[in-house]
Amino acid sequence: MLEVLGLDSRTEAVYRLMLSRPELGILELTRELGLPEADVRAGLDRLAELTLLRQSRERPGGLRVLGLELALEVMVRRQEQEILDQQQRLVAAKLAAAQAIAERTAELGPRSGEASEADLLLGLDSIHERLELLTNDLRGECLAVMPGGAQSQASLDASRPLDEEALNRGISLLTLYQDSVRNDMATFTYARWMTEAGGQVRTAPVLPPRFLVFDREVAVVPIDPANTRRGALCTREPAVVATLCALFFQVWEGAVPLGTRQTTGELSIAEKQLLKLLASGLTDEAAAKRLGVSLRTVRRQMSSLMERLNAGSRFEAGLKAAQLGWL
Repeated sequence: MLEVLGLDSRTEAVYRLMLSRPELGILELTRELGLPEADVRAGLDRLAELTLLRQSRERPGGLRVLGLELALEVMVRRQEQEILDQQQRLVAAKLAAAQAIAERTAELGPRSGEASEADLLLGLDSIHERLELLTNDLRGECLAVMPGGAQSQASLDASRPLDEEALNRGISLLTLYQDSVRNDMATFTYARWMTEAGGQVRTAPVLPPRFLVFDREVAVVPIDPANTRRGALCTREPAVVATLCALFFQVWEGAVPLGTRQTTGELSIAEKQLLKLLASGLTDEAAAKRLGVSLRTVRRQMSSLMERLNAGSRFEAGLKAAQLGWL
């Protein structure tokens, strides 16, 4: 039954027996299941990998598995994250293909009677002009993903007239920022102005690369997410636009509306995400970039977490957080 969520039949058998008889050790599990010890150990390793296996508080040195309800929630969330990662890779591949087509079209020129599905916009002026045209043509909705934490004042100043005009016409503006904008006065003030004017703003610890979608028909994405000044790709390719919309709303559902704080157990969402990123092997610098915060902030948060967990190392902090059910 649990194979669809990532448990093979052997691991599921180990899980179910430990759930009903938590006092059993490896030798007893091997005997009861009629499996080789190596298979039982492999099942336990898989349960630990899925964070379904924890240290028992009642039996020092013993192990326990999560109850079925919580285990299902953990596995579903894991699959949701895997799907989100796959969607981001798919978006990147489709955008690369659309960009290649746009570049080739620019070199050869469009064939007679053929409409281009993608345009390359080179330079900030070209990008801003296209955004102005697309905003003026909006009929109902604009989706925006703005990663990187604090936005530049120049970017905010350029966006405000377009956002204001759209909001005055009753256009629905849905914007995703990273959680770290709550600590930047200029960006937070802008986001708060948008909500007061009728827009919707949410924040999340980690976001996909920057993009905009207009009326679910046209998408604008930077050629180089690390350097948006290089230019952007404007595409009407249905597969690309549909994938970006699906990615947006998947992140949107788990994001926190501006003006509220959301915590999970004893960890804030940002702290939980930081532990996950560092546990996956990312350096402090890479984690800071993904979260849109400074390196100093990452190290300060990690130091605070280690102190709260009474951990002597990051590995120990991650292990204790998992044992407490924080991850």
